[in-house]
Amino acid sequence: MSKRILVIQGHPDPAGGHFCHALAEAYVQGGREAGHEVRLVEVATLDFPLLRSKEEFDNGTPVEAIRQAQESIAGAGHVVIVYPLWLGTMPALLKAFLEQVFRPQFAFDLSNGKGWHKRLSGKSARIVVTMGMPALIYRWYFGAHGLKSLKRSILSFSGIGPIRDSLIGMVEAEDGEQRGRWLETMRRLGREGR
Repeated sequence: MSKRILVIQGHPDPAGGHFCHALAEAYVQGGREAGHEVRLVEVATLDFPLLRSKEEFDNGTPVEAIRQAQESIAGAGHVVIVYPLWLGTMPALLKAFLEQVFRPQFAFDLSNGKGWHKRLSGKSARIVVTMGMPALIYRWYFGAHGLKSLKRSILSFSGIGPIRDSLIGMVEAEDGEQRGRWLETMRRLGREGR
């Protein structure tokens, strides 16, 4: 069964050429080979301002690039977010993008006075994180705190689930063979749409 998939490539370097870019492309390629409709958003190429107040977050009008990203998320059944681990969490540019996109009235609704309404229910997600340390150390010693924040406070809060993750450690020490296995894993996940 064909799916509509959105891949958000969150590496902040617009020049490309990083392993995150290759992983995102492998996922896109696998998804398209399987007949899925796959869109790719490169956060580093988008022009959008930082949010600096609650008023902007609650009531500001999104710029065109953010509005298009919201439309892509709304139309997708599965969302994939790829980023490198920086200081234990996602790069600041990706966080700024998510703050712009996952606003009230798009991602959730608090206006009914009875708590929040999750507006993105029915979608699944995969988070792919690359890092210099072993993935096991990040997950168990550091508690994967940055990953948990993205899962719980942004995606799940908006109704997205299930949320799966792929943690890729020691990327700077990996040889071509190991990187090739990860790229094939991403192609397979793209074909499977998960």
